[in-house]
Amino acid sequence: MERRSFITGAVVGAGAGAVATYATLKATDPDEQRFADLESRLKSAQEKLADAEEQLAKPPEAPAVVSSKIDMVIVSTWPRDFPGLGIPAQRLAARIEELSDGQIAVQYFAAGERVGAFDSFDEVASGNAQAYIAADYYWKGKHPGWAAYTSIPFGLTYTEMDAWIKYMGGQELWDELAGEFGLKNYACGNTGVQMGGWFNKEINSADDLKGLKMRIPGLGGDVMAKLGASPVTLPGGQIYENLVSGAIDATEWVGPYNDYFMKFYEAAKYYYWPGMHEPGSQLAFGMNASWWGALPKNLQVIIHAACNEENSRTMAETNANNGTYLKKLVTENGVVLKEFNDDVYDSFGEAAAEVFAEARGSSDLATRIFDSVSAARADVGKWAEFSDVAFVSQRNRVLEL
Repeated sequence: MERRSFITGAVVGAGAGAVATYATLKATDPDEQRFADLESRLKSAQEKLADAEEQLAKPPEAPAVVSSKIDMVIVSTWPRDFPGLGIPAQRLAARIEELSDGQIAVQYFAAGERVGAFDSFDEVASGNAQAYIAADYYWKGKHPGWAAYTSIPFGLTYTEMDAWIKYMGGQELWDELAGEFGLKNYACGNTGVQMGGWFNKEINSADDLKGLKMRIPGLGGDVMAKLGASPVTLPGGQIYENLVSGAIDATEWVGPYNDYFMKFYEAAKYYYWPGMHEPGSQLAFGMNASWWGALPKNLQVIIHAACNEENSRTMAETNANNGTYLKKLVTENGVVLKEFNDDVYDSFGEAAAEVFAEARGSSDLATRIFDSVSAARADVGKWAEFSDVAFVSQRNRVLEL
């Protein structure tokens, strides 16, 4: 508005000055010929003034906005509409597009819709897709350090994992690991402490695990192998058929909320707790590093914010549902809850120590990752004894929960 006023004043002032000069000179000198040029210039000034007034009367035009969308293909290791894992993945994909106001045009593909569940890593690393949503321990064959970014036996709970990644060097090591494969990763969900799994027989000693075919990925599978079991890695959508057919004897999955919809109780009635293999199962949003690096800063911030939001939301959703569905499994489906005894758990601990040492010593980066995990576990885990663990134990005792 100040610029428009300045222009108007300048034009009007110039026109008024020309009129006054012309009138004064003509009044004092009757020779019109001498002022023909001045009259012509006056007329031109009056025409320009009229044009300026016409233009200034129009409303100002909005500046042109260049609209361009950035395509983002997301592949997932979970089936579509899969309770507890697939639905949060779809929710995150939709949230990224929403927060970016459509600047990022997202196409989401569930497991098997574009590539197989376990092909998602290579699909993104190669640049054929821009991101995956998965559990990074699926890639431990590429580097054992990936296991730490989902969960490891006797590892970090959700609160410990969150602290490690955000404030204790976990993200920086993740960046280093992912960078070796052309990726950039963020935490995008957690399902907390898992149940020990579904078994078609009771587990009273470590000997009962020998020869058992069990679906259990990550380093947890390596622990079972140390104890004589035969670990099998299967994507979520294939577990039920293998359990029902007898191709596997046991399986772990997540917890009551997720497991209820898998109907494992139709083939295995014994539901053991607590799981030593995944005490804080972290989910990952892995992006092609070149694509990520080319994004404007504001869109990088939006993606990170969406991942942070879904990280806490998935954990809250899991906690809100596990108790309800555990009751359903027991009262409606005849599931038998069993706690691993101390002898079995001690056997888990001995085998886990061997597996941890082997993974830790596989490379310099693996050593630094697992040393960092150990430090976080000792620090935050010790504090938990004086906070969450101590309070919940006393609260539940006093209230008889």
